[in-house]
Amino acid sequence: MKKAVIFILILFLNCATTGPGGKRSLILISAQQEISIGKELSKQVEKQSKVVQDSSTNSYVSQIGNRIAKVSDRPDLNYTFKVLADSQINAFACPGGFIYVYSGLLKKMDNEAQLAAVLSHEISHVVARHSVQRLQQVLGLEILVSIALGKQSSQSTEKIANVGIGLISQGYSRQNEFEADKFGTYYMAQAGYNPLGMSELLTKLSQGDNGKPSGFEGLFASHPDTQDRIKRVKEQTATLSEEIMSRPVNQEKYEKIIQRLK
Repeated sequence: MKKAVIFILILFLNCATTGPGGKRSLILISAQQEISIGKELSKQVEKQSKVVQDSSTNSYVSQIGNRIAKVSDRPDLNYTFKVLADSQINAFACPGGFIYVYSGLLKKMDNEAQLAAVLSHEISHVVARHSVQRLQQVLGLEILVSIALGKQSSQSTEKIANVGIGLISQGYSRQNEFEADKFGTYYMAQAGYNPLGMSELLTKLSQGDNGKPSGFEGLFASHPDTQDRIKRVKEQTATLSEEIMSRPVNQEKYEKIIQRLK
């Protein structure tokens, strides 16, 4: 009974911004706890996959990612962006702003606007706290109360991170993916990029993944249908100004960076 009362109190005290326009959702896991979970997840990711060591490539990706993150609705997070040396055509985000892009995806894309779309989409998952909300759904009342009160141990944080790995591998819901596309397109425009890159990216993804099966589901969620995502993004960008939609996509600059991966 006592835990139930505490939980009800927490419900009233833990709404957080989860999207543009001041959208708010019930979040029981604090930002600091989310970051701790994300750090544990990133450790596991980097044990399983090799991070590209070329500083120019990582710096390029990080500059674009941080530029978008600054105009997002969670600019306070210390985002990290890393490239994984793998032929998979994918990308994913861990809680707390730890974002990974596979070199296979970088090689498949054509320009900087498409890379900005990838990073903006993943930043949007972090802003919306999609992975955190899914953790809340599976952890149970007792663990959630413990987390919300700051009583979880480092060992329990590691266990929660293991749950998080499983959730990432399952992919996001239909609504989550639509939101990440919508928010991502908005953040791209706000950051000065051409949002055309989002529909171009999704069109490329709809052509299929010739790489190895992904251990971490990211852009290739099995749902919703990619054509539906493309349609929604095009409807969104149709409302934007000519100035925004005519911004350079920086193909030549992008190609010079990608040459370093070959």
